[in-house]
Amino acid sequence: MSDSPAGRLQALFEGHRLTPTQRRIAHCMVRRAADAPFLSSVELAELAGVSQPSVTRFAVALGFDGYPALRRHLREVAPPEQPAATDEDAGHNAYQQAVLAEIENLRHLAGLLADPAPVERAGRLLAGSRPLLVLGLRAASSQARGFAYFAAKVHPDVRLLDEGGSMLTDRIDAAVRAGATALLCFALPRHPREVVEALEYARTAGLRVVTVAESAFAPVAAHSDLLIPAAVGTGLAFDTACAPMLLGRVLLEAMADELPDAQARLEQFDVKAAERGLFVE
Repeated sequence: MSDSPAGRLQALFEGHRLTPTQRRIAHCMVRRAADAPFLSSVELAELAGVSQPSVTRFAVALGFDGYPALRRHLREVAPPEQPAATDEDAGHNAYQQAVLAEIENLRHLAGLLADPAPVERAGRLLAGSRPLLVLGLRAASSQARGFAYFAAKVHPDVRLLDEGGSMLTDRIDAAVRAGATALLCFALPRHPREVVEALEYARTAGLRVVTVAESAFAPVAAHSDLLIPAAVGTGLAFDTACAPMLLGRVLLEAMADELPDAQARLEQFDVKAAERGLFVE
């Protein structure tokens, strides 16, 4: 677990059965990790879009007497104050601020990857599944398609699930009959109900679920065997997902490391591509 403020907050929340409202508060605190020790219950409620009593119940669910006790605890473990923003920082426009926020998301991901064990475990699960299912609906469909496109170059059987509807469970059933043991899910806000239902069904069918989501407290967490968080940017009208995309490539690397013929498959593809004149050099 990263020793960053967000990492310490996630460690505090892990192991607790939180309601959807409480997960929303937890997610808000992780996103505002540097500010969290100094927020009043009213301020936190406004930021998370919940009621003030919900914040109090959240603190009690974590084992504290109330929100003041939780805040005291956070202040005790808070990192040293960061240097004040410079005049240059203050002059950034909204577009620059969105980019800088994504850079911070990538820094947090880098800290999380200091412990490679979860990614390595995910790589083994994905490499061992024949076929391998890759799920991503709506906002997450592009992440799923990108992963599936590259994964197909090294994995013998990748099946993309990027459309919902009644056929979704049929395709999961077909993959299980063919021998699938794992499903990789990209889950980004706003979370479609179909994704949660598909993961619940997949686990009932015997699949191990690896999930990339914006937070360890996302609605899909309860239906995942292994969830690796990668924050999304929220500074623009539509969320940005640089960190989830990069995490997807990291998982590809970990999966390829577990496939003994991955390099041979890549070289074979290069030969075929050259023969077909597939790319303009």
